[in-house]
Parts: sequence; C-alpha cells; structure tokens
Amino acid sequence: MNLEALLNRIPVLEISGRKNPEISEIVFDSRKAVENSLYVAVRGTVSDGHSFIDAAIAKGAIAIVCEVLPENLYPQITYIQVKDASQTLGQLASNFYGNPSEKLSLIGITGTNGKTSVTTLLFDIFKNLGFKSALISTVEYRIADEIIPSTHTTPDVVRLNQMLAKAVEVGCEYAFMEVSSHGIHQNRTEGLNFKIAGFTNISHDHLDYHKTFSEYLKTKKRFFDELNPEAIAITNIDDKNGTVMLQNTKATQKTYALKTMANYHGRILEADFNGMLLNFDGREFWTTLTGKFNVYNMLLAYAVAIESGFHEEDVLKAISTLKKVKGRFETLKSDSGIFFVIDYAHTPDALENILDSINDIRTKNERLITIFGCGGDRDHAKRPEMGKIATRKSTLAIITSDNPRTEDPAAIIKEIEAGVEPQNFSKYTSIPDRKEAIKMAIKFAEPRDIILLAGKGHEDYQEINGVKHHFDDKETIMELAKLMSK
Repeated sequence: MNLEALLNRIPVLEISGRKNPEISEIVFDSRKAVENSLYVAVRGTVSDGHSFIDAAIAKGAIAIVCEVLPENLYPQITYIQVKDASQTLGQLASNFYGNPSEKLSLIGITGTNGKTSVTTLLFDIFKNLGFKSALISTVEYRIADEIIPSTHTTPDVVRLNQMLAKAVEVGCEYAFMEVSSHGIHQNRTEGLNFKIAGFTNISHDHLDYHKTFSEYLKTKKRFFDELNPEAIAITNIDDKNGTVMLQNTKATQKTYALKTMANYHGRILEADFNGMLLNFDGREFWTTLTGKFNVYNMLLAYAVAIESGFHEEDVLKAISTLKKVKGRFETLKSDSGIFFVIDYAHTPDALENILDSINDIRTKNERLITIFGCGGDRDHAKRPEMGKIATRKSTLAIITSDNPRTEDPAAIIKEIEAGVEPQNFSKYTSIPDRKEAIKMAIKFAEPRDIILLAGKGHEDYQEINGVKHHFDDKETIMELAKLMSK
C-alpha cells in the first residue's frame, strides 16, 4: 500500500523525506522491521520506540512514524510526525488491512469478570444461528472453525486488524472481542469500529497497573466514550457503576438486569449443579450453565443478539443448547461422589460470585472446600480481601499458589492470610504446592462434598520465576481422583 492511502483520515503534523513510498508492512517493534516496512515509534511502559528508529531503518524500514523527529534525518527515509504515535498505530493498522472492522459487525465486551464467557457464548450462539464469526478472547482466538492460541486478552492492534481482515476474507459476518482495560489504555482498540459494546461489571482488579480504582473505572468508561453514534452500548445496571459507562457515550443506550427494571430482564426460577430454569423477558428456558453470574453473562449475550436483529425465540433456542465455557464453572464428579468446580475466579468479586453461586445450590449438608491463591507481581490489595471472602464463605479454605511469577509463594500466602477474620482462623490452612493442596482436599472430602479450584480455570501452566511449568487443575484432579464429566 502506498503511504498516501495509508495516511487516509490520519492527522499528521509534518512529513519529510520521500513523498509516497510503497509500504510492505507495519511494525512497532524494531526487531520485526523488514524491507520497505513502516516503523511506528511508540512510547511504551518500559522503553521508548524513538530510541530504536535507527535500528528499524537498519533492518529495512523505509518510513518512520514518530512524535519527535530525529536530529539526523536520512533523505531516503520518509518521516511522519504525529501527536500520538500509539493512537496513530491503530489507525494505520486499520487502513493497511482495509478497515476490516467496518466490514464486520464487531462486538466488544468489557468489564472485570465475564468477558471470556460472554464472547464465547456469543460465538457459539451465532454459530447455532448459522453465521460464521471470529472470537478474540483470553482462552483462544477463532476465525470461523480455525483455532489460534491466545497470547493476550486484547492482542496488539496490528495483529487484531490482521485477524479481522482474515475473518472478512473467509466470510465471517460477526466478530466478538474481549476488551481489556490494558488494551483500552494502550490504544489497542484504536481505529476499530464497534457496532455493539457490552459492559459486564467492574470490581477491584489490575490496580498494580492502573494504581487507583478511579483510573481503572475511567479506562473502562473510555471504551464507551469513544463509540460512534451509530453504535449500541449495553450495560448491566445491577452493577453500581453500570450507568457510569453510559454517561458520555454517543451510542444508543440499552440496559440489562436481574434485580431492577431494564430493557432486558432475567430471573432464575430453579437452579442446581445440572443447570438452571430461567426466564428472559417473559420466556422460560433451560440451560446447563449454572450460577447467577452466568445468568448475567447469558442475558448480555441475549441482549447483543436481539440488538443484532435476531428473534427472541431463535436466540433462546440457541442459548439453551450452549455448553459451559472451559474453566468457567466447569464441573466434574468423582466415582466416590465428590463434586469439583473449576473456575477462573481470580478477583475478590469473581471469587465471591462463584462461592455465592455454589452456596445457593448446595443444601448445606455438603461441605465446601475452596482451593485458591493470588498471582505474583500483581495487585497486592486484593489478596487479604480474597482471604476474607474465601474463609467466610467456605467450610474450609486451602490457600495455595496461583502463578507466583517472581514473588515468593509464602509471601503471597502471608498477605492473603492477613485478611482472614479471627472467627475464621480455624477454617483455613496453607499449602504452597498447588498439587499437594488438591491432594489434601480430596483426602479431606467426603461423598457429596464440593471442592472449588479457583483462579486458574483454563490455564494449563504455572509461572514461576519467569518460567511456565505445565500445570492444569482439571488434569491434576483426574490424576488424583477417578472422575467422570458432569
């Protein structure tokens, strides 16, 4: 693509050097520069891309996008000065790949919990309705039937456009995408045209990155602030910050809720470990999914599908056939009658939701054993909060390792223990080795007892001192107890 076409609709401060070279590729990592590529000098959290302009040129870059022009300009190189290189990168990537988000119905889901579940539910619903779609989630990326391993909740904007362009090429009409706070803050959604944006909920998370809850909230809200007037914004008004998301949006506003009046309203009629009988807008249906949080997830997915133009009965029929998302309230049962629940819950709110859902279902004759930890090199403030919640709402809590990363697991556990209330001191123990923690829970459990493994969900590794070691909660359970899928 020639540079002039690439810069379409992009505000430029100054251009110097060759006027209209042909661009072979867009890169923002100088090591990935190739012959005739355009290098975007982005200021990152660790390093400044301006420091690597010469390195990119040495590897073949023919054009440079930067906020500050270098002192020494090469006459054979084109330099494009812009106000914000990070924002410009997204617009360039969209133009380079033919603005694929304008050729699809792109649906973005943001919030602290539920993003993976909602996007995966939507992908499966629309597949059941007969449409090819793309999925960009924490667990995996999918383009129609092709599965691509996931690397980030929200991939970099170049890869995003590359995948969306491929989705258009293979005939996809919809794309469902998790939109993380990191992705919004780092402009990874810049230049994308969202048709529908959905908000799940917001609670304490990622404060190691955003520093304050106010900044975290503001980042999530920015996603809705930047929507086009033609877009639709759907928010959970049962969440105390749900309406905040809509305060400055230009998009059409819609709401969903279980507790209050909303455009889309749901109720739980019956619930057990086998599923739930639900009522959405006066229509009853059965689902094998379990837990109140899953009702919110399904209700948002339902709202997105209706706003996309589908009939209520067709959507509910598609929802009723859905299976559980991997690592999200995934249940197993041993031959001896012990129930296991595997869930990705790794925030205080998510842990409380999963525990409340289990406690709503169990008769209290069964004991609830919770195995959980907290990730290293992440938000410290949530650790004592999770210790308090787990010990308050479980018969026994076993505090163990999650992904300790570069931290000492014992130090993480100590911070979790600090939140345990005195009346619950007898209701927990600590075992740093996650496999040993699972082994102890199985030995302690009796038939009909419930063991919750929280925090890792779909993950099949433990990250320790920068190295990822294979570890899968489900595999470990199946190794230690004879199980059958439930």
